[in-house]
Amino acid sequence: MTFVQAEIVEQDLKKALKKVNADIVTFSGTGEPTLAGNLGELIETARDVSGLPIAVLTNSSLQFKKDVRRELSRADIVKGKLDAPNEGLLRLINRPHEKISLLKIITGLKKFRNEFTGKFALEVMFVPENKDFSDAIAEIVKTIEPDEVQINTPLRPSSVRPLIPEEFMEVQKSFEGMNFRSVYEAEKLKVRKVIGKKKIKKLKRVE
Repeated sequence: MTFVQAEIVEQDLKKALKKVNADIVTFSGTGEPTLAGNLGELIETARDVSGLPIAVLTNSSLQFKKDVRRELSRADIVKGKLDAPNEGLLRLINRPHEKISLLKIITGLKKFRNEFTGKFALEVMFVPENKDFSDAIAEIVKTIEPDEVQINTPLRPSSVRPLIPEEFMEVQKSFEGMNFRSVYEAEKLKVRKVIGKKKIKKLKRVE
């Protein structure tokens, strides 16, 4: 399905680049980029307009599909996601579509890693529900062999409680020996808030 035409992306990106000093163009946001049937075209459009590296942030739910991997491979940087070591936690934390399984996610991540020639990072988001499963998650991550592992917890406004530093340090031990980055140790950049409280409220999960 096409949600946004390439011409619109081209116009909007040209306007945005006049206002910011960018070093990369990233496809992300409040939605899953790989649902866009024209993602590959949008990546090429963004590269042509900006002359910058293109990154895509994906929840990895569709990477088991060959056409999705083909479109994603046109990016320079791809960051996938894995938050659970078993089906029960996947359902609890990520709430995927009923046809999406952990096996499909892991299979897709491995296939993409073997095919992709750019930089492939893998994010693991830790919350109270999965913090005691860090060893199991780390073992799966090892089999995927990403270029970088980004260990995260929701420090931005969220309905989910983030791990406190002491909890996070315990989780981090599971990834020793890997090339990982930790959210608590990462450089904190100054950013301008652009999302109001009303929009944040709309983005919260409905229990």
